[in-house]
Order: sequence, then structure tokens, then C-alpha cells
Amino acid sequence: MTRVIHTGDTHIGYAQYHSPVRRQDFRDAFAAVVDDAVESDVDAVVHAGDLFHDRRPELGDLMGTVSVLRRLADAGVPFLAVVGNHESTRGGQWLDLFERLGLATRLCDDPVVVGDTAFYGLDHVPVSRRDELDYAFTDHDAERAALVAHGLFEPFAHADWDTETVLAESDVDFDAMLLGDNHTPDTAEVAGTWVTYPGSTERASASEKAGRGYNLVAFGGDAGDDRVEIRRRALDTRPFVFVEVELREGEGEARVRERVREHDLAEAVVLVEITGEGDPVTPAAVEEAAVDEGALIARVTDRREIETDGEIRVSFADPEDAVRDRLDELSLSTVARDVEDAVREDAVPDANVRETVKRRVEERLDEAADLGAFEAAEAGGAPDDGPVGDEGDRVGGGADDEPKPETQAGGSGTAETSDGEQVSMEDYL
Repeated sequence: MTRVIHTGDTHIGYAQYHSPVRRQDFRDAFAAVVDDAVESDVDAVVHAGDLFHDRRPELGDLMGTVSVLRRLADAGVPFLAVVGNHESTRGGQWLDLFERLGLATRLCDDPVVVGDTAFYGLDHVPVSRRDELDYAFTDHDAERAALVAHGLFEPFAHADWDTETVLAESDVDFDAMLLGDNHTPDTAEVAGTWVTYPGSTERASASEKAGRGYNLVAFGGDAGDDRVEIRRRALDTRPFVFVEVELREGEGEARVRERVREHDLAEAVVLVEITGEGDPVTPAAVEEAAVDEGALIARVTDRREIETDGEIRVSFADPEDAVRDRLDELSLSTVARDVEDAVREDAVPDANVRETVKRRVEERLDEAADLGAFEAAEAGGAPDDGPVGDEGDRVGGGADDEPKPETQAGGSGTAETSDGEQVSMEDYL
């Protein structure tokens, strides 16, 4: 019997609601999955794509991910993964770098055998290119086989990939398809093959109301037969409080606040939706009140159409000033502010922006051995007069992004593989 943890859509690096705390939440959720893998002594962790939220993760998120993967490697648990649509780059993938560091295995059309099960991989492929796929996989001699893929497969919601076609045209008979991309956990049987999504490990949108988790998949079952057992495991993630308020005529902001106070708001993300009739409500006032009651973040959506007999006056401020004001409110690092300046304000032709930013980050790495330039500044702080960041990456970071003690990287942006080979991070930018 082969037992694996099946996860995906961890979206490390997502600063949801522009919050560094939420970004740390996404990393913590992935770490919790790895902790369970080590404690449960599973045979492997299978990640079905979108390890990162975007193709240019920040340095702190990369370092934190390396630290977590190293913990898994030290426990002797393989990390098998494919590339998702959020993290996919035109050149080398971050997963390739982790593989060269001895921390991961990128699944492909050749089998990777763990226990008595062969695992194959299918990265995310845009719809426009799927007609080119021939689903030709190398044969194996294991007892069972599983395909790990990233995409929206039938018969699940928003599907644009025909699961039966994949199974029928594949050279290998799969006992299961372990999928990523759909953030809603679900399982179905298609043409005699179990097809399953574990869902995301953190809520990446307001529509993800159910609790988060991942799958524990056993090939062979307790009896060692041909069964595939899929069990759901829950994750303890940051609480989300969903408050629906239907206002009657004459009711307004006081009623909304009353409904919000009925819930435990401590350290929660509070999402309020207003429907019905009633008086106009100022969302900012409700959000501020919720934060005063202990919420981490509060957002109000008023779905009513408020009729008015008066004339509505609208004025537009200078968009540059509006962007600048918003940036001043964020806890951006010196490097992040430098990159923003280079992209938005410097007299740099579009064709040269990538190289200009790349050069400036290299200068920061050379000058800031302690990575202090990558730490968040206080809101409203201005960048110093030193050199800027590097390549078009998002490189700002907060104190939450500091590397773990057991993870080190040289100021030149290199990493060392298990056999002593120097790998340049620049190759993966």
C-alpha cells in the first residue's frame, strides 16, 4: 500500500487584501500540511500545482518555501509536484530549481515510483494548446498508477478539460487522477478512475466559504487490494466570518453593525454583504468598527441599488496622486519602492524595464547582506537614495518574510544543491 498526501493551490505569496499577515497565512497553511506529512509518516507529498500565487514570488516566500521543503526532505518524504497556471514561467520553473536543490521532483510523462505506485505529471496547459497533447506516457511496472495534473477537469465546476479524453488517449491506465486548480474539494469516478481535487489550503476568495484541507490517498487500501481510498483532512486556518445583512425600510448602518457584533471577530477576516432596502451605509465606517472589535480585516459589499432624487456629483483626482497615496499606506520594503519607481516613473523605455529592475535588485543583494532592504518599511516611509531593485519581480517584503534560521542564501543570489553544485537564482527569473 502507498499512502500520500495530495494537496495543491497553496498560493504562497498571496498578500490577500494587501495584508502581510494574510500572506504569512498562506505559507503557514503549506507548512501545516508538511508537518502532518512528517508526523503521519506518509510515503510522499503530491502537490497538484500553484505552489506559488504568481510566477515571480518574493524572496521571503522563496526562502520560506525552501525551509519547509527542506524539513520534508530531512524526514525522507519525497515532494512530487507539477506546475500550475499561476506560477508557470516561459523559461525554467521554480520547481526545477527546487529539484536541483534536491528538495522536489517535477513529475512528467516518465514514471516516478513510490512504494507500489507510479506517479506521472501533467502541468497546466492552456486550452488553445491542448489539441497538441497526445497523452503519451512511458510504461511502468508498478502495481498502480496515478496522474497528477493542474486544470479544470470534468465533471467538476467550470470544467474546460475532458477527463474521459485524457483517460482514453493515455498510454497508461490510471487508477486515480490527483488534480489541482479547482479550489473546491470534490471527488468523482470517471470511466472507472477516481478523480479528485483536495481544494486550496487557504481561502483565496470570498466564495470559498467551506473549511480548507487536503486529501490523504491510499493506493491499495487497508486490505492491499486495488482500491483507492481518499480521505479528507481539515486544516486549522484563519477564521473567515461571513455576515449577510438584509436591511428593511428604515434600517441602516446601526443594524449592520449590530449584525456584525453578533459574531466572534477575533483575528478574523470579516466579509459583510448587504442586501434588501434600508438607508445608505458607509462601508468604511462598518469596516473600521469591525477592526475595532478585533477583526484582522473587514470588507463590506453593498449589493443594493440606492435610488436618489438628487444630483450625484463625481470628481476625479489626479490618478498619479491616488496611486502615490495608496503606496504610502502599504508596508513596502525599500526594494519594492525602488522597483515601483523604476517601473512607473523612471525614464526607462519599456523594452529596458526588465534589465533595469534586474540590475537594481542585484545591486541591493550585493549591498544588503542582511537582506534588510527587502524588509517592510513603516507605512508612509520613502525609499532611500540608494540603488533600486532588479528584474520586474515583486520584491517587497515584510518582517514575516524573513528566512527561517535553517535556510541560507548568498548575497549573489545563488543556492547550493545537495552535491555542492551552485545554482543561480537568476536563471529562474
